[in-house]
Amino acid sequence: MRNKGLAVGLKQVTIIPATLLAIAISTTAAFAQANKFYNPMPISLGNEITDTLSDKDIPTGQGGFARDYMVELKKGDNLVIDLVSESFDCIITLLAPNGTTVAENDDGPDGTSNALLFTRITQTGHYVIRVRSFGETGIGAFKLKVTPLEPVKHKFPLNNKR
Repeated sequence: MRNKGLAVGLKQVTIIPATLLAIAISTTAAFAQANKFYNPMPISLGNEITDTLSDKDIPTGQGGFARDYMVELKKGDNLVIDLVSESFDCIITLLAPNGTTVAENDDGPDGTSNALLFTRITQTGHYVIRVRSFGETGIGAFKLKVTPLEPVKHKFPLNNKR
């Protein structure tokens, strides 16, 4: 009788690690599969890219679609992100490494539906630039440019005494 109780106890001890191993394997596989589907395209500072927003991109839940780009930024960087499209009403969003929204712009200062975003980076890391259309306004070609801004160098001393 005592050996039977020991055998049942061993089965339970064996089943628990096997169950945990199965969970770990399926979680790892799901994580790898999720990363396979979400892979923002890299973009370099100073480069302009031409791309197309399509119905195969990330659904926004508002009828439109989004496409993500990854950029490496450093604390103190000042930059401008310019998004131009003749096909759809542009929205540009900059997401911090932790996923929070750093800044967003819908319409540029020129009165068009293009987007222009100025921002200063407060933390070094991998940021996501999200290109999306406003509501159900569409899909189509666009140009995206991320430009670092240089600090202004004064030609005369700021403490100029007269």
